Amino acid sequence: MERRIIAVLANSVKNHAHCVAGKCIRTGVWIRPVSTPTGGGLNDQQIRYTNKYGSYSVKVLQKIEMEFSAHAPLINQPENFLISHVPWLQRYKIDPSEIGQYLDYPYSLWGEGDNVIFDFIAKGEIKIEQSLQLVRVDGLRFYLNANNKRRASFFYNNIHYDLAVTDPFFHEYINGAKSPNGILCISLAGAWEGRCYKIVATIF
Repeated sequence: MERRIIAVLANSVKNHAHCVAGKCIRTGVWIRPVSTPTGGGLNDQQIRYTNKYGSYSVKVLQKIEMEFSAHAPLINQPENFLISHVPWLQRYKIDPSEIGQYLDYPYSLWGEGDNVIFDFIAKGEIKIEQSLQLVRVDGLRFYLNANNKRRASFFYNNIHYDLAVTDPFFHEYINGAKSPNGILCISLAGAWEGRCYKIVATIF
């Protein structure tokens, strides 16, 4: 068993499961808690934490102490850790002004386009060092496409990206209730029909 305190930088929802991820306060490395060795998402009960006031669902920017039963890396998601049955504990939170301290600076977001072909990863032609990136972007724009799917268009390092969005607060940004500060948490999702799609998990 291993315990870590994580600064939570993502809690998105896809297919009725939560994808929670953050950076270890001590080491600064990404950790994605998962429910199965194959990278299963978390249910509503598994993302709850306790503090002196009671039990609540985890929120972005909180510091949460978690216990893991094992490191469960996948070739496309090396940060996966299998959660134990020990309840999560809140250990304060980080201020929005501190987010810049957690930024990543990759050359690109796993190349161009909105996905990576899984077979290239499986054959070692593309190596995924980390499947999560917290980056500052330019020209950020949110919209609903012709199929009413949530999308984000932006530039990172002069490369244009147009990605799906799973941030549960997307509509608050698109209707102007919230204003983004240009920082996004981007996640490389699990393989689907031979491709790993790049997803905007959190809008800051």
